[in-house]
Amino acid sequence: MSSALLIFLGVLLTGGILSGAPVGFVLLGAPVLTACLGAMLGHFDMAFLAAFPARAFGVLVNPIFMALPLFVLMGGLLERSDMAKRMMLAAGALFGERRGGIAYAVIIVGALLAASTGVIGATIFMLGLIALPAMSDAGYSPRLSAGVICASGSLGQIIPPSILLILLTDQVSNAYQAGQRAAGAFSPEPVSTGAVFAGAILPGLVLVLFYLAYTAVNAWLNPETCPPVPRQTLSTQQEGPVSGPANLKPLLLPLVLILLVLGSILGGVATATESAALGAAGALIMVALDRGGQARWQRHLLQSAIPAAVALVLLKFHGGSGAMPRLFGLGASAFAILCAGISLAVWQELRRGDLLAVSRDTARMVTMMILIVLGAAMLSLVFRGLEGDRMVEDLLQGLPGGSGTALLAVMAVIFLLGFIIEYVEIIFIVVPVAGPPLMAAGIDPVWFAILISMNLQMSFLTPPFGYALFYFRKVAPPELKTSAIYAGILPFILLQMAALGLVALFPGLATFLPKLLYG
Repeated sequence: MSSALLIFLGVLLTGGILSGAPVGFVLLGAPVLTACLGAMLGHFDMAFLAAFPARAFGVLVNPIFMALPLFVLMGGLLERSDMAKRMMLAAGALFGERRGGIAYAVIIVGALLAASTGVIGATIFMLGLIALPAMSDAGYSPRLSAGVICASGSLGQIIPPSILLILLTDQVSNAYQAGQRAAGAFSPEPVSTGAVFAGAILPGLVLVLFYLAYTAVNAWLNPETCPPVPRQTLSTQQEGPVSGPANLKPLLLPLVLILLVLGSILGGVATATESAALGAAGALIMVALDRGGQARWQRHLLQSAIPAAVALVLLKFHGGSGAMPRLFGLGASAFAILCAGISLAVWQELRRGDLLAVSRDTARMVTMMILIVLGAAMLSLVFRGLEGDRMVEDLLQGLPGGSGTALLAVMAVIFLLGFIIEYVEIIFIVVPVAGPPLMAAGIDPVWFAILISMNLQMSFLTPPFGYALFYFRKVAPPELKTSAIYAGILPFILLQMAALGLVALFPGLATFLPKLLYG
């Protein structure tokens, strides 16, 4: 009877999700209906649902989820600004008039936007609106243009600080602790956000290098698909020259923000929540500077706030308890400058910026995510009450080939689910179910998290249901056929498969940095 109830639960979930109803309500409603039916039939103990309030409270006070609104706010602020266009112009000037130059620029800017915002749909929109017209005017192949923009825009799935990685950290950490307890280790260490971020850096760089290498080979073998682009093509909407060190500033500011956020986490000087707050403040100051229109003293104050933030991070990293008294004056001055700069940026963006609109969008998105997490907690309780966790564990352990085959089966399920539902639902449905038995079998949790993120990124691009393709279709001109978009993305899907296979064969690509930084 438990198997029949699990099938009924699966049908309810599938039908609810495909119906277009809010996923959070589906994840809450379907398990409750199944639990009520099971209780009436005498095959479900309603005491399992008594644990839901404690689970919900744990979600709301989870430090990882406290960092989520700040990372979303950081991405939303940068999305609403013109910084992406300025970065594109600067990168185009950096590569100059060479075959494939604009494609290199798109890949570099896509990687920087991924590390700055982590908002996939917005990144593809921005790259499509900025780069696609220039590539079309220069005679680039529509297939190459579509492939480069879609693939580069989806790098935010793997390059930290990715929202996907933040959500994965919590679920993989829970699965790892449950798996270790099942294996007899009753005091396992939780998986930290910093460890997962560190594990994603090398695989993310591998993908970027693969994309650049493919573009270079294509420029050599098929030069007609990516001819040299005159600098005027990229600078038609920018006044003044597009070359020179001053015009590289749009690339340097996001790099500073990335170093602030990732450096503070990886260096162990800030928690995920603290670094997210630092990133949101830095993004707010950068957007205010980019908007312009301030008095000279106001601009100087905003410009001073970013070095002040860097100084605070360096002081925290350098200063032990003995060094801090000597550096107290410097730290207090930097903190005062940073607070004054943030206050000025908030005042400016409230007056004539998009801070209120971005805050509303952030609240809406985070509420949706939290609702999905609460629904996933309810689903997990009902699934356990129906002994579904034991069935999954027996199934995975019964596969020939041990943990390797079980991991391959889970990856195949995640890839297929990526065609029909979004990554948030996949994380909170699959990882709590399949993660614990894999963790009990000795699968490294950071490696597991990176494989999932790369897998989801690949399904994000794969026709016919890849979300990246839908985002790009909205900004592409009608004459660019969907078949050409699919053909253009195929080489990049193969590159992602190669990168995923490389990380699967050499786990050290995902585990080397976490072990180096965290032991």
